[in-house]
Amino acid sequence: MLLVTGVSGGLGSLVAERLAGRDGVVLGTRAGLPGTRPVDFDEPAGLPGAFAGVDTLLLISAGYGEDDTVIARHEAAISAAEAAGVGHIVYTSLSGDGDHLTYALAHRWTERRLRRSSVAWTVLRNGLYAEFLSWIATPDADNRITGPLGEGRLAAVAREDLAEIAVTVATAPAAHAGRTYELVGERPLGGADLARALGAEYAPGTLAEARTAIAASGAESFQVPMLTGTYSAIAHGFMDGTGVGHSSLRELLGREPLDALDVFVQAVRKG
Repeated sequence: MLLVTGVSGGLGSLVAERLAGRDGVVLGTRAGLPGTRPVDFDEPAGLPGAFAGVDTLLLISAGYGEDDTVIARHEAAISAAEAAGVGHIVYTSLSGDGDHLTYALAHRWTERRLRRSSVAWTVLRNGLYAEFLSWIATPDADNRITGPLGEGRLAAVAREDLAEIAVTVATAPAAHAGRTYELVGERPLGGADLARALGAEYAPGTLAEARTAIAASGAESFQVPMLTGTYSAIAHGFMDGTGVGHSSLRELLGREPLDALDVFVQAVRKG
């Protein structure tokens, strides 16, 4: 049996759509959605029962939070999987060029924990979503993209492609045991590219201005450095895909990846 966690989230819901109607698949979430199994990493006592009978666990990383919160969630999940006799964990991590990001630590800790676990594992190191660009680079009321992306570029990847790969690996995990796959986009995008695609002006502001705006937006306290640091990593050339070596995106898809620029434009227009 395959159990997928986090199916109420953006990536998890796309995975769930692709697995709909398949035998031997259970969908897990703490959101209490109809037809799902309760899986709450913040309530470890319930996890052994939730993982009973599971052969493969697709562990979708447990959301944003302070490092200690996310790490505690992942530790609870992995320990419960070990205790329940789960045979293989497929984990959705962060691409290798994301090590400069504030939220990388919890991912790297989880990868290390998997390597020393008693369970077979596969790590999917996902690049930042093309859809994420629509959150940090949407034009303002004056049709200007002011996010401080500088001259940097992001090797963004469509979330749909990552969901498809997660399904491919999780439904036949043995062929991927012990593998860590880098999954970043093939055509890195800069602020000028994004603006041109929308008929907007690219007028990047400063990191200080972005930090002030994020803090004033009602964001959680941990999200302020998270988003500011993401701008900085992109602007200073750390997220253009050159730092990961080989990307397995096309190989695991078996086709040409979706165009990240098209995905960005669609996400912005959808609002």
